[in-house]
Amino acid sequence: MSEQPQNLQLHVQQLADQALQKQQPSAWFEVLYAQAQGDATQIPWAKLAPHPCLQKWLAHYQPFVLGQKALIIGCGLGDDAEALAELGFDVTAFDISPTAITWCQQRFPNSLVNYVVADLFALSAQWQLGFDFVFECRNIQALPLNIRYTAISCVASVVAPSGTLLLISYVRDTDAEPCGPPWPLSESELAHFESLGLQPVEKIVFQESERFNIKQVRIEYQRSSLV
Repeated sequence: MSEQPQNLQLHVQQLADQALQKQQPSAWFEVLYAQAQGDATQIPWAKLAPHPCLQKWLAHYQPFVLGQKALIIGCGLGDDAEALAELGFDVTAFDISPTAITWCQQRFPNSLVNYVVADLFALSAQWQLGFDFVFECRNIQALPLNIRYTAISCVASVVAPSGTLLLISYVRDTDAEPCGPPWPLSESELAHFESLGLQPVEKIVFQESERFNIKQVRIEYQRSSLV
C-alpha cells in the first residue's frame, strides 16, 4: 500500500534532515528513488507526465530551430525531457540519482534523450554556456539556503549566449528562512539570476494553494548574445 501524502512529505523531510546532518544536502534524492522500488507514487513530484507549466509554455513559445541543445536539470522520471525530444530538441537530461536515471531508461527504452547521472555542483566543463534551452523545475527549492546561490550560479552557467532558461519554483514573500523542504525562493534569490547575465522575459505567478497561500512562478530568462 502506498504511503499517504502527509506521511510521504514527512518521510521526505526526514531524509532531507538526515542528509543535511551529514553535510550532503542532495544525497537524499537517491535514497528516496531507491526506496520507491519502482513505485512512482512514492516520489512526490512524479506525475508521469510533462509539467503542465512547461507544456503551456511550449504550446505558445517555440522560437527554436530543430536540433537545438536542451538540458533538463534534475530530470526525475524523464517526462519533461521526452516532451522536448518530441519537439526536435537534442536533449540531455541529468539527475544526481542513478536510480532515477535507470528508471528513465527503463520507461523510455527507445528514447533519443541522453540520460546521464550528474551533480549540479560538479557539472562537466563541456556544458558551460552549452545549451540553447535549459529547464529548471523545483530543484533549487529542494536545496537549503546556505547553498542556494551556488545552485543558482550552477544553473545559470549552462545557458548559452542568446539561450533561454525556463524556471519553475515555489516562491516566498520574505527573505526569512522557511521550513522545508521545499524551501521556496525569495525575490533576492531570484535576482541572482539577473546578476549572472540572465534577463527575465516573462514572469507568471500561480496561486498553487489558496488554503496554504503557496505561490509558484514560471519565469523565462534569456542570456544576452554577448558573454
